[in-house]
Amino acid sequence: MAEISLHRPLPAADVPQWDFDTDVAIVGLGATGACAAIEAAAAGARVMLFERNSGSGGASALSGGEIYVGGNGGTDAQRSAGFNDSTEDFATYLKMAGGPCVDKEKCDAYAQGALAHYNWLKAQGIPYRGNYLPGKHIEPVDDSTLIWSGSEAAAPFCDAAAPAPRGHVIAHVGWGGGRPLVDILEARARDLGADIHCDARAVALIEEDGEIVGLVVRIDNLNRYVRARKGVVLGTGGFAMNEAMRAKYCPETLRLNSPIGDKDDGVGIMLGLGAGGEAIHMEQFFSTCPWTMPEEQAYGVFVNSKGQRFINEDCYHGRVSRAALDQPGDRVYLLLDIAHFSQPLELAGITIAGTGETWEEVEAELEMPAGTLGATMAFYNAHAREGRDPLFDKRAPILTPLDQAPFVALELNFTTSYFSFFTLGGLKTSARGEVLGRDGVPVPGLFAAGRCTSGLPAWGHGYSSGLSLADCTFFGRRAGLSAAMRG
Repeated sequence: MAEISLHRPLPAADVPQWDFDTDVAIVGLGATGACAAIEAAAAGARVMLFERNSGSGGASALSGGEIYVGGNGGTDAQRSAGFNDSTEDFATYLKMAGGPCVDKEKCDAYAQGALAHYNWLKAQGIPYRGNYLPGKHIEPVDDSTLIWSGSEAAAPFCDAAAPAPRGHVIAHVGWGGGRPLVDILEARARDLGADIHCDARAVALIEEDGEIVGLVVRIDNLNRYVRARKGVVLGTGGFAMNEAMRAKYCPETLRLNSPIGDKDDGVGIMLGLGAGGEAIHMEQFFSTCPWTMPEEQAYGVFVNSKGQRFINEDCYHGRVSRAALDQPGDRVYLLLDIAHFSQPLELAGITIAGTGETWEEVEAELEMPAGTLGATMAFYNAHAREGRDPLFDKRAPILTPLDQAPFVALELNFTTSYFSFFTLGGLKTSARGEVLGRDGVPVPGLFAAGRCTSGLPAWGHGYSSGLSLADCTFFGRRAGLSAAMRG
């Protein structure tokens, strides 16, 4: 018998017996897997879902439960708040946010289908209060729905697409709305007849005549063989918890110590590669130190260890943090005056590195060369008083001079501060959820969605909160439906 391996499918001829028989087999019970199961079952397919943990969750359940939605004139929450969000503007923003890694077909598909997807989510039982919470927030602490969750109102995005808030958060008091969101989707999948097996770890795919026809799962320390007559859907997450894969593909993350994930060890990517799929944009990752962005601190100025600005600070906190990681050295500084200072949360690991009655005194405390930080702040303040930022195009009202002493420099250290992260690269898939080979041809019988693929959130510098759950749920549905409708 051939070896059981993540890296190559087992020939069907070597299967000793079929322990399970289904139409669609799904790996992973997070938001991706649950949505794939719902759509496949609703299409009439027999569905079996295998989860390595003792219950549902994954990275989706660790999230804030926020989904990025817009277009088609706006959702009910957007329209009630006075935002008429066009599909064209929505698609333009998604493509800009995807940067050089963008999949334009997926952006267009999601922009056109997002409003219907939002209504679908509500039909599954996801509750939304429907109100708008203005200002800059990491996520609501009450049960508010609509927030600004990206760089929509910041340059260069706002010059290409009319800004609108698009973060839609499940009605949930406090942080962590991802857990109830996954619970609701799981319950819906079960109601539709999905047969869910927990403590079942996928260890190999099964291939016959060039087609994926099943998988091997490890249950109670035994290999069990699953016949999937229509297809296998991978919804296993990224590889933030796999240090060897990070070192190989995404070494910049090795400076960071706070991965977001559960069992995100890249198993789905390895299975897909072994079956002939292609992995793309594996160097891309999201990172943020979000506690730099209570609204008053967005008025501050970020500088690198050389005392130079590098970003317009009014954009999304993840875009700021990702740009920070591109800077020389192992830290950056957030500069504030007394009018805009507040003590960061202790868990953020952000420390006060320097203070002074002038920016030159702060410069000296940070041991920067004389004339560096002082010149940066003199230039910034002079133009801020005129309502301009000629270097990075920060906009009013967040653009304001920092000239009320005393002054402070907060240190964000890439090793010791809380820079959370997860990976964005993964299997190349079509907008229908098919895993594609290096020749662009689908691997027969294999589908995937979510963070084991390169999807809507393809570029760390353009990420917006809610893009990953949007990608997982929307393209998870498509992957499940494509598998169910296959031959």
